[in-house]
Amino acid sequence: MKIGEIIRILENVAPLSLQESYDNAGLLTGNRDWICKGVLCTLDSTEAIIDEAISKNCNLIIAHHPIIFKGLKQINGKNYVERTIIKAIKQDIAIYAIHTNLDNVIEGVNGRIGDELGLVDRRILVPKTSTLKKLYCFVPLSHLEQVRSALFEAGAGEIGKYTECSFTSEGSGTFRAGAGAEPYVGEIGKLQVEPEVKLEVVFQSSLQSQLIRSMKAAHPYEEMAYDIFSTDNPHPGIGSGLMGRLPQIMDEGAFLGLLKKKFKLSLIRHSSLRNRPVETVAICGGAGSFLINSSLASGADAFVTADLKYHEFFDADGKTLLCDLGHFETEQFTIDLLADLLRQKFPTFAILKSDINTNPVYYYF
Repeated sequence: MKIGEIIRILENVAPLSLQESYDNAGLLTGNRDWICKGVLCTLDSTEAIIDEAISKNCNLIIAHHPIIFKGLKQINGKNYVERTIIKAIKQDIAIYAIHTNLDNVIEGVNGRIGDELGLVDRRILVPKTSTLKKLYCFVPLSHLEQVRSALFEAGAGEIGKYTECSFTSEGSGTFRAGAGAEPYVGEIGKLQVEPEVKLEVVFQSSLQSQLIRSMKAAHPYEEMAYDIFSTDNPHPGIGSGLMGRLPQIMDEGAFLGLLKKKFKLSLIRHSSLRNRPVETVAICGGAGSFLINSSLASGADAFVTADLKYHEFFDADGKTLLCDLGHFETEQFTIDLLADLLRQKFPTFAILKSDINTNPVYYYF
């Protein structure tokens, strides 16, 4: 199969449009039209990962972190980024990064952390706005179900935990077919008044092109009337961080012990204990200090993240338990997440997980 087929599966889960403005997710080296020999899933792309891919006959690396993050003005091998890119290009290795777009979906990086902790009643901590649009199209009654089904199959009509959501209202459409037209109903040059249905659905912005193609294929009219509007409604499954509830309330010591066990940690940096139980937990894999205030506002008993600075621990202020587990440590399960996503679609294809620990941080005990 082609590399583009694998990328399409990933982007169906985490569209590139969901990445943050500072990010650089996507295909960084290689070509979508290359035949894929095997896939290696990793957290970071490094020279050692390129060597591992070569040894395992994988010409596609799926990494969480983009190896090219800032602009490169020269590529002459003076640092690990340039050396990695040079080696990948020389060896015809494609590198694909799926970063903040995977952070921003509820079943992404934070969802996998939630799985490890057994969190229930999950929701996005800070839902993103401007990720939803609304489509109005006008359909003859005879083709309503055909068009509606096509839109649903293309991904429209999802609202939270509900699918196939739509609204219809009946009215009359008018049109006059000009010379050269091939009208589905009516005659050339005559005003046609046609009973029609206004069909309304919401959809994720990234699906727009796909939706329009599906709608046109199912609609009988030569020229189809439709409107698309942006909406400020937040998407309940898209945004920063995740909030959930532990299946059992536990004291803070037991909760820290759970974190230590699940994340295979030797130590945890945390704010002062509140001597209160932990039930609700906020999560942000990787650097999550930007969500401290949102976590506090949510009333979370604990906030699990990484890369907190000294003064940011004061922000807990006795209201929550801030837990800094380390950047790599919070995102380590992303490798399993990527492999699982692809194995579900390609169960017989070579989808491998890297054996190399790319964590650049070491601890001396």
